[in-house]
Amino acid sequence: MKLISIENFNILELEIYHTMRDNNFNKLNSFVADSPKVVNVLLKTDLEIKSILATKEYYDEFEELIKTKNISNLYLATKKQMQSIVGHKVHHNCMAHGIRPKEFSLDELDDNILMLDAITSTENIGSIARSAAALGVNSYLVPSNAPHPYARRALRVSMGHVSKLKISIYDNIFRTIAKLKQNGYKIFAAEITQNSTMLKNLNTPTKWVLLMGHEGKGLRKEILDICDEVVTIEMVGDVRSLNVAIASSIIMYQFKN
Repeated sequence: MKLISIENFNILELEIYHTMRDNNFNKLNSFVADSPKVVNVLLKTDLEIKSILATKEYYDEFEELIKTKNISNLYLATKKQMQSIVGHKVHHNCMAHGIRPKEFSLDELDDNILMLDAITSTENIGSIARSAAALGVNSYLVPSNAPHPYARRALRVSMGHVSKLKISIYDNIFRTIAKLKQNGYKIFAAEITQNSTMLKNLNTPTKWVLLMGHEGKGLRKEILDICDEVVTIEMVGDVRSLNVAIASSIIMYQFKN
C-alpha cells in the first residue's frame, strides 16, 4: 500500500475535498464521504473510490480493507493538514472521494419502493435511506430537484448504507406514478386526510410504492388523487404529524411485517 505524502495542497484531486457544494459533485457525478465508519462501509461495495485522504492511524488500522480496493491515490495527512485542505475543523481522520453508482430505471427497481416528493432536507434523505436499507426496502426513488442521496451529509446520516439501495431519479411525478402503475405497483401516499386508511388496518400487496411528501406541506391534492390509497399513522392527542424520516420508518416496518 503506497501512501502519498502531501506536498502541494492545490492539486485537483485534493481540491474536491475543499469544494463541498453539492452542485460541484453533481457535475462530476461523484461524492465525498467522511469518517471511518462511512468510508469503510463504502470500501466494502463495488463503488469506484478515486482517493482517500486520511491520517496514518487510519491507514494502519484498516490497511487490509483498503488493499481490497484498487485506489490510485492514498493521501497521507495529519489532522491539521486535513483541516487546512477541507477549510474547517474536522472531527474524524478519514475522507474518501468516489464515483456515484449508476442510476436504475423504473423497470429495474425491486417490488418495494420508497419514493420521495419535494423533500428538501439532505439529512432526511440520508436518514430515510438508512431506514430503508435496514428494513429491506431496497429501491429509493427521489426527485431530481431534491438533494442527491450521495450528497455528503446524506451519506453521513445514512452511515454509508445508501450504497445498499437501488437509486432512481425522476423528473415528473405524474408520469412516474403512471409508469409505476403500469408496472404493477400499488401506490400508497402517506398523508393525513379524511379518507385515510389507518396503518394498522392496511393490507399491502406484493408490489408497492410508499410515497412520502414535503417535510412541511406534505403531498399536494393532485398527487393524492392519482395514488391508489392514502395511509395515516395512528396518533393520539393533538399530535398531528411526525418527522418524515420517522414516519417513513414506521410505515415501512409495518408494510414489511
